[in-house]
Amino acid sequence: MTENKSQKSDQTTNKPTKHFLKAPAFWVFLLTAIAGYYIGKSSPTWTVEKITLDVQFDQDQKPYYISRGKEVYLTNISKYTDSQLHPDSILYHNTIQSSPSEKEAYVIDTSGEQTQYYHLIARCHWKLWSLLPALTAVLLCWLTREPISSLFGGIVVAALILGQYNITDAVLVRNLATKDSAGVLLLYLWLLGGLMGIWSRTGAAQAFADLMTRKVVRGPRTAKLVAWFLGIIFFQGGTVSTVLVGTTVKPLADKEKVSHEELAYVVDSTASPIASQLAFNAWPGYIQAFIFVAGVSWLATEEDRIEFFFDSVPLCFYAIIAVLFTFLLSIEKSPFLGKKMKAAIKRSRETGQLDAPDAEPLAAEELQTSHVPEGYKPHVIDFFLPLITLIGIAIGTFIFYGSPNVRWAFGAAVMLGIFLALIRGMSLKNVMIGFGDGLKGVVLGLVILLLAMTIGTLSKETGGGIYLVELLQHNLPYWLLPVVLQLLTIVIAFSTGTSWGTYAVAFPLAMPLAWAIANSQGLEDPRFFMTICFAAVMDGSVFGDQCSPISDTTVLSSMCTGCDLMDHVKTQIPQASVAALIAAIGWTALTLFFV
Repeated sequence: MTENKSQKSDQTTNKPTKHFLKAPAFWVFLLTAIAGYYIGKSSPTWTVEKITLDVQFDQDQKPYYISRGKEVYLTNISKYTDSQLHPDSILYHNTIQSSPSEKEAYVIDTSGEQTQYYHLIARCHWKLWSLLPALTAVLLCWLTREPISSLFGGIVVAALILGQYNITDAVLVRNLATKDSAGVLLLYLWLLGGLMGIWSRTGAAQAFADLMTRKVVRGPRTAKLVAWFLGIIFFQGGTVSTVLVGTTVKPLADKEKVSHEELAYVVDSTASPIASQLAFNAWPGYIQAFIFVAGVSWLATEEDRIEFFFDSVPLCFYAIIAVLFTFLLSIEKSPFLGKKMKAAIKRSRETGQLDAPDAEPLAAEELQTSHVPEGYKPHVIDFFLPLITLIGIAIGTFIFYGSPNVRWAFGAAVMLGIFLALIRGMSLKNVMIGFGDGLKGVVLGLVILLLAMTIGTLSKETGGGIYLVELLQHNLPYWLLPVVLQLLTIVIAFSTGTSWGTYAVAFPLAMPLAWAIANSQGLEDPRFFMTICFAAVMDGSVFGDQCSPISDTTVLSSMCTGCDLMDHVKTQIPQASVAALIAAIGWTALTLFFV
């Protein structure tokens, strides 16, 4: 085994390499950076996003609305017609070419039959050029297969467009010194890395794999079915699911010669898709805040909007098909597989190679094998007790507080893992060595994850999502709207690497648009039409996020299964695209025949 590794390393080292000046990626970066600089020197287009608020009043008659489950009070409320951000203001005839002095405002409109409150937000964009940072990062990823430099290249281009030339302080430090980044650092470095390192040191993961091999797993098919089943169980979605399923199943999947591309696909496609289907999680409470439309009775209250969310679940065709496709892949009855996925399956079964020869897996060597110290006997209790604690706290905090506290769950699991190792005879020094190995093992993936979050934030600041929505929101035949919303949210989510961020951009514009089209074109069942449009936004965002190489779930799926990031992206997209196409056909048929 050591000899093969050495030979592979020698072969890689002796490969003839192009001078960087001749590499296509260098010229892509240089040209996009120059373009970004000149784009940033031009004046952006400013527009006003108008969000209708579902305002309530507290005991002191102070107005507030619910956002992300929290009360947000309205301050400095002005009259709608007096606001500088009024869409009909002289500043906003056509578009303005200078930055407004006021960037956001809460306003009250008493001109209609009912008093209405709005949140007006001034946003800028550089039209299609707003998508250049994300396009640069994705293109560099495809050309180089090296995500860190690719993501950094996209960040540089975004910074040049935004005129933030101090990239270290004004861009990286500003974005990395946030509460979200600190939470990611704590969760994925200290807690996830620490738990994986302890499991590697105690041999817990391998003991679990051995137990499952003896009792359940009888080959690649059952190994993948275990992964699929766990993906259903961990329906909290997103990063929680990818981490739990990936780290749990990888040892037994490796033993059964399941390629890392297969496993990453199963893990990724049972994360966000299943979370939108078994939505007993934070998703409904978050999304309902964006779908209030004045005058629409079935979206009037928070309870109405959550009910509307669950009514849309059967129409989220992409999520349903994505989960079905992974099940069929697991039992090896898939009706469609891309060429690269077929090649990965054939390679792993025939040669035992879990990665392509030129792959660069995100999981480091520290986490690939167990390093159990002499005299310590691995036992499945080292695996099951921390895992049960983790799941129990995550579900318990969801039941009692409305959202799962993942950091509490992982923190308790790490502490229990350490305690079990110590009372079962492992020295504190060996436990800490395992903990340190775990930290080292996830550093690369963590860096990629933080860079992906940074470019996602910058992509939103350049306004690509706002521009795309504006471009496509007028003069559409009603039967085309669901597919247009699907394509629109795919582009936004793929470009920003986030489904939740896409919801925040798309829903406040898509739902009023769907209502307006339903009324202007005289649809008999406007509620059903809006439900289809809602499902299209949900699914388009999930698809774009799932397939984006700058998405946190894509990175984590690769990291926790030991897969090369771009190998995962390239092998996942064909199956996901077929599922998205089937979903689009389904929504169009429903709209034509039943609305």
